[in-house]
Amino acid sequence: MLSNTCKYAIRALIYLAKNASGDQKIGIKKISEDLGIPSPFLGKILQSLAKQKILSSTKGPHGGFGMGLKAQDIRLYDIVVIIDGEDFFKTCLIGLQPCNNTGEVKHECPVHGRFSKIRTELTSLFTDTTIQSIIDDMDDSNKYVIL
Repeated sequence: MLSNTCKYAIRALIYLAKNASGDQKIGIKKISEDLGIPSPFLGKILQSLAKQKILSSTKGPHGGFGMGLKAQDIRLYDIVVIIDGEDFFKTCLIGLQPCNNTGEVKHECPVHGRFSKIRTELTSLFTDTTIQSIIDDMDDSNKYVIL
């Protein structure tokens, strides 16, 4: 359902929220090694999040990435929209155009009724779940984030 890019972004945010306290920055190499994500790919993901002020970044020998917002202020919904776009929450399950319209729908797809309920629940789940709530549900280890 989510792209690998989006999954990596969520894992990286959990990792940074747990390991980069205050203004502390963690270098891309360390994050990449700990998460098992190729450094150039992870760098692009983290730059996207920094551009949206979710993360902060500093260049240079003592640079790296840190939290731009508090973990309790970052919703999964926000991450998905930044990385994958809103299509995850709005498009038709089987790709028919009439189901994608926000106006009056005259010809819904055969699964529209069933999927629209699930999509509403998914949207609520992603809107209500923050990085902090995920961390709160974890034990003290990073085993869920690090390979």
